[in-house]
Amino acid sequence: MTELEARRVTPGAGRRRLHPAWSVAAVTFLALVGAAAFRAVPGVLIDPLHAEFGWSVGTISSAIAINMALFGLTAPFAAALMERFGVRQVVAVALVVVAAGSGLTVFMTASWQLVVCWGVLVGLGTGSMALSLVATVTGRWFVTRRGLVSGILTAGSATGQLVFLPVVAVISERWGWRPASLGVAAAALAVVPLVLWLLRDRPSDLGVAPYGGTAADEPTGARIGVARLALRTLGSAARVGPFWLLVGGFMICGATTMGLLQPHFVPAAHDHGMPTTTAAGLLAVVGLFDLVGTVASGWLTDRFDPRLLLCVYYVGRGVSLMLLPLVWGSTPTASMLSFIVFYGLDWVATVPPTMALCRRYFGTAAPVVFGWVYASHQVGAALMAFAAGLLRDHLGSYDSAWYLGGGLCLLAALLSVGLRAPAEPISLGPPPRDGGTSSAR
Repeated sequence: MTELEARRVTPGAGRRRLHPAWSVAAVTFLALVGAAAFRAVPGVLIDPLHAEFGWSVGTISSAIAINMALFGLTAPFAAALMERFGVRQVVAVALVVVAAGSGLTVFMTASWQLVVCWGVLVGLGTGSMALSLVATVTGRWFVTRRGLVSGILTAGSATGQLVFLPVVAVISERWGWRPASLGVAAAALAVVPLVLWLLRDRPSDLGVAPYGGTAADEPTGARIGVARLALRTLGSAARVGPFWLLVGGFMICGATTMGLLQPHFVPAAHDHGMPTTTAAGLLAVVGLFDLVGTVASGWLTDRFDPRLLLCVYYVGRGVSLMLLPLVWGSTPTASMLSFIVFYGLDWVATVPPTMALCRRYFGTAAPVVFGWVYASHQVGAALMAFAAGLLRDHLGSYDSAWYLGGGLCLLAALLSVGLRAPAEPISLGPPPRDGGTSSAR
């Protein structure tokens, strides 16, 4: 055993004052924020696009839905790409694709072009990072503090989507939606040099062990094709019940955050006479409290049963959504501010415990498995984004969408408590030749 393998790396160990894992986490945080900037745009620009082009809310929502679906469905393949080609290369290319999709929107004149730019390009680019990047970085670089770090990185992704809203809203209101889109493209490109400079694939690239562990704790890289790895992992995971419980709960998580509140809160507030900039400011407050809530959730995940945490989060979210129709008004009230604060704390607090459960059930295959679980998150978001737009077009109100989301959250709470802790991680080996099912449950 080498000296590196024998030495347990802890803060302050050896000659390093700061373990490089923290530098990798910092640049990952910035990459996620930069990519998330564009995702702040759709909810603010629904009304301007409707006014300029005459496209219905349902038409614009369909582009948002495609974006969200591709964002999620790309994630497991992106995790496999990172295993095959490296994190730095995948993240840099993804940021460029996001910037291209955002910048090209200024030239669109037809709704299909909206689908290509907002839906396809940005969906693929952001999906190539998404939370599979979080799972990959925490799995490779951290042994201790994984819950805390996953909470911080997740908060960067989600908060980035929301804190840009006031800026985008002000720019759109004063100078139009095109300068807002170009500004978002610039924000994504600005992170690329930092990624190329500071982001590294594995601790062994710098001659260190993962934070809080030994060299033996660093996962071994994949040596098979990207698509094959992603699809084989899906086929194996789909044979066990816990995977579907995780998928069901996280699908509802996506439906009730990125699918419902993020794109439709601003137009719903506008329906009640609230100015767009005020509503965007409220969503930015959601982003700020999300940072607190997700980091706290990561800390709690290191100490409590993640299944029970998920149950509490979903019940609270469901009740708050069902109460939302009662607190709307033309100006923010105390009740609305209470909703905003709570929803911010709960926004993606579900991610650290869900990641922990993926690691608990699937061990070293967790990053790719979580990619598929997160794909379900975005499929749920896409379905709800489209459905909420249709409900608004046909019923003239978003009230039914809020009630639907609340009911789904209560279902997610039931799915979470249905998970049982395994004695050891489930082995995702090749499917049995006799056509039987895995014995692990």
